[in-house]
Amino acid sequence: MKKLLFPLLLLLPLCAAVAEPPKRIISLAPHLTEMLFEIGAGEQLVGTVSYSNYPEAATRIPVIGSYNRLDLEAILAQRPDLILGWESGNATAELERLRALGIPLHISEPRKLEDVATVMESLGTLIGSEQQAKRRASAYRQRLQQLRQQYQQQRPLRVFYQVWNRPLITINGEQIISHVIELCGGINVFANLDSLSPQISVEAVLERDPQVIVASGMDASRPEWLDGWSHYPTLQAVQQGDLYHVPPDILQRHGPRLLQGAEQLCKALQKARE
Repeated sequence: MKKLLFPLLLLLPLCAAVAEPPKRIISLAPHLTEMLFEIGAGEQLVGTVSYSNYPEAATRIPVIGSYNRLDLEAILAQRPDLILGWESGNATAELERLRALGIPLHISEPRKLEDVATVMESLGTLIGSEQQAKRRASAYRQRLQQLRQQYQQQRPLRVFYQVWNRPLITINGEQIISHVIELCGGINVFANLDSLSPQISVEAVLERDPQVIVASGMDASRPEWLDGWSHYPTLQAVQQGDLYHVPPDILQRHGPRLLQGAEQLCKALQKARE
């Protein structure tokens, strides 16, 4: 579960030289798949990982494993000339095995909201879709700035973001969702922990007493375990009824739809303030 999320741009020196724009690309993360479609390179994709379900065209691309368990035989069968990896999500051993095969490998890791735009631009340059990537990145930055202006002066609220219930998992201050919380005028009550997606205890949540609890879950439906916090009536979030759900696909993926999730989270915090 440590790498369940996801979630500063580290264009690490792990990308072998690409002599010409690649024609056969494999994406090792759903958010990278979304980015390629966003910058007009979806037709170059010949392989993705499970849960790469957006846009709809992505569901028709061959699946070569999951983000943390790759099928090397399936990857080689697609004859890729570029593989896009995710630094905190893909298993290091898997990436090393790919690198040993000599396939050009490009690793990125958005940690801040601005990094999403930067990654799109970098991918655009790498794969020969520079102009559209710049346009999409510019639109992303503009929308991000609008959200900042709208919420940066709002009253701060202490927020607990719950990734999962068993084990109980949250995010620290370096994880990109924590920056979304800050964007909306919130304070991540577990920002000081070391791991990107640390496992915590119910007692720790009770001690930090968040004013708002936001949960993700598996899909667009509200997870039952979010309302399980009602068993702890001393929590301020429970007393005020401020338990909110934001679908994981638009908040836990480091792609352009992240701002859709940010907008939903910001509206939830604003509702809590009111």
